Amino acid sequence: MDTNLAIETNDLGRVYRLRGPKRKGDAKQLVALDGVNLEIRRGELFGLLGPNGAGKTTVIKILATLLLPSSGVGRVEGLDVTRDVQEIRRRISMVSGGETSGYGLLTVEENLWMFARFYGLDNVTARKRIDALLEVVGIADRKRTKISDLSTGLRQKMNFVRGFISDPNVVFLDEPTLGLDVTAARDVRGFVKQWMHDHPDRTVLLTTHYMAEADELCDRLAIIDRGKLLACDTPENLKHRLQREAIFNLKVGPLGPKPSRDAMIEAVPGVRQATIVEQNGHTELNLILAQEDVLSNVLAHLTRRGSSLISLEKREPTLEDVFVDLVGRRLDVDTSHHAEGEHAAG
Repeated sequence: MDTNLAIETNDLGRVYRLRGPKRKGDAKQLVALDGVNLEIRRGELFGLLGPNGAGKTTVIKILATLLLPSSGVGRVEGLDVTRDVQEIRRRISMVSGGETSGYGLLTVEENLWMFARFYGLDNVTARKRIDALLEVVGIADRKRTKISDLSTGLRQKMNFVRGFISDPNVVFLDEPTLGLDVTAARDVRGFVKQWMHDHPDRTVLLTTHYMAEADELCDRLAIIDRGKLLACDTPENLKHRLQREAIFNLKVGPLGPKPSRDAMIEAVPGVRQATIVEQNGHTELNLILAQEDVLSNVLAHLTRRGSSLISLEKREPTLEDVFVDLVGRRLDVDTSHHAEGEHAAG
């Protein structure tokens, strides 16, 4: 067993049985995790990046001893998540975005003091840590405000203080900036970076579906989708894997009605991935091409479809490009962000 590892999983799996009446052919179970293998070193800020439903929260709940795995092994600081539950819980903490922990009738200070005492901190230590951490996150002036009177952003900052007040060895942050405005999210990220700087022997496992957050915070990250790990490396190395590809942003005239499969942009030889966004009066194309000279074939394809080029930009790869290349769709995919083959307009 490697003592330098804060977190380790071996073929970790989790299957949920689907309840309720089923018709013939309906699935009887949902595979949330499928053979996940992770090694996270002490002192590392490690990220799990993926869309909603990818399995990120399931990983964290198993490692935080809130959920049993269906198969495989999970260890936190060398302790088994199924056998050493109480010892693990003494060493960890967890903060989830959008959670409503705390009692609304109590003040910020009273809530934090209560949680500190739950963790076994003496009164003097608890008071000192509460004051220091509230100052760090910028809400020291709200410590006598009732929880029920706090905004979402201020409540999440209080949750952060609650998560770090026990001085944990390992912190699990599950979508910590979910629902926060830009300023509050920036403050939360700044707090995490400063805490890691001040505690180089501690470990953070962060889940997020925000590309910029993963890029800014993580020493390494794993991309997860449908319960499987697709890649694991530093953000820079993940982006470097696409350096050999040619990545272009095109703004073109409307593409017109949805073509046959053979007439889609993805069918042009050398087009690795294509996502489109319909705008007012024009279409934006994000293309990953096998080689730069494939672009001429793409432009000819657009001309045959009656579309004209408005602007063209070649750019460096981003984590978004890495995700699209691995998964085949954008992370923020919705009705207006689809690969052409799924887009109603084209």
